[in-house]
Amino acid sequence: MTVRRVETRRAYRDSVALMQLSARLQALPGVSAALVAMATDVNVELAVGMGFPAPAQPRPDDMLIAVAAANQSTVDEAFSFVDADLAAPAPKQAAGTGDVPPRTLGSAVRRSGAQIALVSTPGRYAFLDAMDALDAGASVMIFSDNVPVADEVVLKERAAAAGLLVMGPDCGTAILGGVGLGFANVVQPGPVGIAAASGTGAQHVMSLLDAAGVGISHCLGLGGRDLSAPVAGRSTVAALDLLDADPATELILVVSKPPAPEVAEKVQSYAARLATPVHFALLGPDQPDLTEAVAGVLAQLGRAVPAPWPVWRPTAPVPPRRGRLVGLFCGGTLRDEAAVIVGTAPADLVDLGADEFTRGRPHPMIDNSSRLDRIAAAARDPDCGVVLLDVVLGHAADPDPAGSLVPALRNLADAGVPTVVSLTGTAGDPQDRDRQAEALRAAGAAVFLSNAEAARYAVELAHG
Repeated sequence: MTVRRVETRRAYRDSVALMQLSARLQALPGVSAALVAMATDVNVELAVGMGFPAPAQPRPDDMLIAVAAANQSTVDEAFSFVDADLAAPAPKQAAGTGDVPPRTLGSAVRRSGAQIALVSTPGRYAFLDAMDALDAGASVMIFSDNVPVADEVVLKERAAAAGLLVMGPDCGTAILGGVGLGFANVVQPGPVGIAAASGTGAQHVMSLLDAAGVGISHCLGLGGRDLSAPVAGRSTVAALDLLDADPATELILVVSKPPAPEVAEKVQSYAARLATPVHFALLGPDQPDLTEAVAGVLAQLGRAVPAPWPVWRPTAPVPPRRGRLVGLFCGGTLRDEAAVIVGTAPADLVDLGADEFTRGRPHPMIDNSSRLDRIAAAARDPDCGVVLLDVVLGHAADPDPAGSLVPALRNLADAGVPTVVSLTGTAGDPQDRDRQAEALRAAGAAVFLSNAEAARYAVELAHG
């Protein structure tokens, strides 16, 4: 018999913290399901869809806690775990800000003089919070997703009129003067400025640059829709202006998911007028992949291209296995790049970090559980030729992704299914990139720092 308990609390944490807490709860022995999230209508529906009773009259600014386990004592222990997490001391108030905390984001900006504000509220509220910050004179990074595209356009038009920048919505990665926001890798300061309409794409090119000994000045996230037709590159143009004016930036790299062709042409024409050289990594057919784009940046800087890029191959040779290529990604851009390389070959490539897969459970960059069932199914599938995975390291990501993946990869190896891993990370990341690579290699996987090379090798194994 499964015991379920649902409560709401008058508490708030940002979405990354709640995803991490949900993942830790899910990993507790005996817990079969767990959700910690703000009690928005969407999250309440998710809890009900997971089999929990609906809480009584929840408010959107309540925290929703739902746990299911085999017995009451395990449920109680899980709630004690949540209580301890919520009881952790809150950050101390900055000196000189007064005794009464600000009640709005705009008032916090005005009181502190902050130049950038981070918005991580539910999508339906993110617009008002971001507009409040812009009106107070701060640029904004919007981590929130599910913000309507029309609202995104309005925010970016308001920012342009004020000489500010909107990063997002759904901006997961930024590094400003060495300070990481969201999912961020540990990189050295250097000459390359990045404007990225892609979170994992930005992380991937930073990892490749780091492997070549090249650092970055800034990484400005733009939100994955910025180069779409409706948004029309509004934040890309603003970011180009900022990086062009930055004395530490010697070269700019623009990274994007497949853009609208007319928007790509517009942005490229604009970039050609800047004093700082601009390179492009715009995914799509007949376009350079991310590794090729980084090689072009290195050539422009007069730096050597690693030959080869770091690869960790298993000790035993990996025999080909003809069949369907199964790609289980947590990065949408890495999935898109692999799809271009795979082309028309039989394949099933899925981005498990997409909104439809993360509702009610942590993002796979934080918790691999959403991939484990699919890996197990691939091991049982006689038509599966190879499994292709990405593993993304950095701050806010799973502290030890290899720890949960290694048993599943060993099962694949025992079933004769080869595994190829695209590893995005730097030597300075808290997970220790080389230790992660060695653990994955020891489990039988071929591990590539280049996502493009990983995809090509997977195609070779599955289709010859």
